[in-house]
Amino acid sequence: MADEPRDVRIEHPNRKKAASKITRLIVVVLLLASAGLLALVTWGGWDTLEGAKALQIAYIGLYLLMAFFVLRWSRGVLPVTSALAIIMLIFAAVSAPQWFDRDKAGFTSPALDESLLGLLTALIVPLQILLIAFAMSGFRQAWNVEVEHDLDDDADRGGADRDREQHPERGDASPAPA
Repeated sequence: MADEPRDVRIEHPNRKKAASKITRLIVVVLLLASAGLLALVTWGGWDTLEGAKALQIAYIGLYLLMAFFVLRWSRGVLPVTSALAIIMLIFAAVSAPQWFDRDKAGFTSPALDESLLGLLTALIVPLQILLIAFAMSGFRQAWNVEVEHDLDDDADRGGADRDREQHPERGDASPAPA
């Protein structure tokens, strides 16, 4: 009976590393901070925004959704995060000076001061650069690697797998030191 189900324990060894945990945390914080800044700029400049309202709301929603997936160790969303961050970086770099230019007579005033909106938009630029760097770093860490362990073999060996996990440099063939 080759199709008989096996009792298997799946382990993700790269998710246990401190570097992976910190990178995941940083990516989530950067995504949430980006969504927060975008929400502030959108709310503060709502009356003066021309055609970017739907795009900004979509970006806020996407960043929050991607933060959720990164929290669940989804590695596949990281390149998408970087791609969207590149586009947002371009938008923010182009639009930040425009907010400062609106700080003159004759323009309608948004809910927040134009200078503050310009500063918040300018802060989005370095935030997106950090997001790109950390998302790609997380992608290189291979969070998706799985190692299967048969539960039957673990019980039969009486802890040999645990000894090998503690001393991986010995490999499978070398006996434990006496």
